[in-house]
Amino acid sequence: MSFSWPRARAVFWKDFLDLRKNPGLLASMGALPLMLVFVPAGVVWAYTRQPDDPNLQVIARYYDATVRGEAAMRFLVDKVLVDWFAVFLIMPVFVPILVSSFAIAGEKERRTLEPLLASPVTGLELLVGKSLASLVPALTICVIAFGLLCLTVNLAAGAAVLPTTMWTFGVFVIAPLFAFFGNGVAVVISGRVGDSRLAQQLAGMTVLPLVGLAAGQFGGFLKAGFGYYLVITAFVLVLDVALLIAATKLFDRERLMTKWG
Repeated sequence: MSFSWPRARAVFWKDFLDLRKNPGLLASMGALPLMLVFVPAGVVWAYTRQPDDPNLQVIARYYDATVRGEAAMRFLVDKVLVDWFAVFLIMPVFVPILVSSFAIAGEKERRTLEPLLASPVTGLELLVGKSLASLVPALTICVIAFGLLCLTVNLAAGAAVLPTTMWTFGVFVIAPLFAFFGNGVAVVISGRVGDSRLAQQLAGMTVLPLVGLAAGQFGGFLKAGFGYYLVITAFVLVLDVALLIAATKLFDRERLMTKWG
């Protein structure tokens, strides 16, 4: 049977409407972006409130011994925004995990897979529809959060410090790749476990490397930049391809009927 976009779109709308009926999941999807927007804005405001504070120079020289005078404030603002991008990437990874785990493992819990298998939908159409149901909200939230981040940070700094080339490229190119990664992990794990909460917990552990990278950057052990994030992106792209192959095999129709039915 050939691939049909209308059938895949029908799966997408079914899961999208189910998502709207889960206020707890929607609340958890909104809490993380708010933190990722207002925390860096608060840090930037603290730095720019007293630009001549000698403590800023002490902090800045921990990262770069050449910083002098009031340039320390601008250096710290730029650094926190560059390093914060690693934290921001948690969002496009984590939101698809929340949605996909609910949509896929939840089918097992609710015993709603049988009607889907009785329909003409293929395994690939099911995979595409469910993936879109997690990727579309995740990327929409990511772009909205980016807009709010630019607004709040610029207000806190009293100047237009965002968007930068790195952030713009990151949100519209790197973030979708990370969102695809989060969705792929959730699909593979949800296909092996029967509980949506367990699937979320296991898949959620994939954000730990990003937390480690961010900690290394803020600690001064890793020096982030455009090239640094490009290397990470290339690595995630390879993982995306591997996860796509694994997820496609997992969503083979015969496997769905024998293992999930």
